[in-house]
Amino acid sequence: MRVLILEERLDYTGEQLASLWAYHVFKVQEDSIVAFRGGCSVRREHMIDAEDALAKAEISSPDMLHFIVEHFDTTSLRLIYARQRLLAAIAGEALARLGCEVERRGDDLYHQGEKLSVSIASVSQVSAKIHFGMNVRSERYMSLEKMGVKNPMKLLRSIARAYAGEIEDIERDLRKTRPLGVYHG
Repeated sequence: MRVLILEERLDYTGEQLASLWAYHVFKVQEDSIVAFRGGCSVRREHMIDAEDALAKAEISSPDMLHFIVEHFDTTSLRLIYARQRLLAAIAGEALARLGCEVERRGDDLYHQGEKLSVSIASVSQVSAKIHFGMNVRSERYMSLEKMGVKNPMKLLRSIARAYAGEIEDIERDLRKTRPLGVYHG
C-alpha cells in the first residue's frame, strides 16, 4: 500500500472520493492512503451519506487532517466499512499515545462527548474508498487544538503509516495461512 503525505495544504471537497483520484492527481495506481491538511467544505452533489444529504447537513471545517484511502481488491461495502473502522481505531490509538482520551463510536471519534471526526466509505465498480477527517481547529466541534495536540502533521504521518502497516501485515498473514480442512468427526 502506497502512503502519500502531502506537505502542501489541500481542501477536501468530496471530489477526492471519486475512484482513481490518486491516480489522476498523483499517478498512484496501487492501493493508497493520501494524507493531507486543509479545510473541508462538501457540497450536496459530493455528499455520499444519504442521511447527511437528506438532513441537509453542513460538512465543513476551517482546518482538518484528511485521509483518503483507496483499495482495489474489493468493491464490498461491508469490507470497506470494516477498514474505515480500523482507520478510526488507529487514529484513536495514535491520540491515546499522545495522552488524549478519545472514544470511538463506529467510525467517529469523540473527546469529552464532543465529535472530533467525520468519515465516509463507499464503493464503485473500480475500487472502495474512505475519507476520514479530524478537526485541527474548529469553533463548532471538538478539535486537536482544543485537545492540546501540538504537532498535527506528525500525528497525520503516524496514522497514515500505521494504517498502511496494518493492511500490509494482514496481506502477509493471508499469504501464510493454510485453508481449513473439513471436520469428519
